[in-house]
Amino acid sequence: MTPFRTLFLLFLVVPIVEIYLLITVGGLIGVMPTILLVILTAILGALLLRYQGLMTFRRVQSEVAQGQIPAMALMEGMLLLLAGALLLTPGFFTDAIGFFCLVPPLRRGLIRLLMQRVIIQSFGAGGGGDSPRSDGGRTIEGDFRRRDDD
Repeated sequence: MTPFRTLFLLFLVVPIVEIYLLITVGGLIGVMPTILLVILTAILGALLLRYQGLMTFRRVQSEVAQGQIPAMALMEGMLLLLAGALLLTPGFFTDAIGFFCLVPPLRRGLIRLLMQRVIIQSFGAGGGGDSPRSDGGRTIEGDFRRRDDD
């Protein structure tokens, strides 16, 4: 699936899921408690995000001071940024994904999974990774002629 289609589906499906969940929860516990719950999850998420962000920033500084490349910590920082955006978006589905990204073992597992997927897609399918060509090493022979030369 192309990235455009994936984004299109996300922008289509996520709001529908959020609306469904908000209506369902609102029907079960009422409108005001639902609104307060959405606000509470945003506040709690922001506090947890601040703590996790500071810890990740300190880890980046520590690894740099030791002369190491802080690749995992930087990836965690990017996921924390995504988590912050998701937690500030009203809704239960995005909050659940945001809170998932705030749990360090889950976050690191997701990063490892994404890194493996990128490595496999980058190097596994093309038969190498050295070639800058995106056609997988195939050469297509042919002749051409400019139309304005006729």
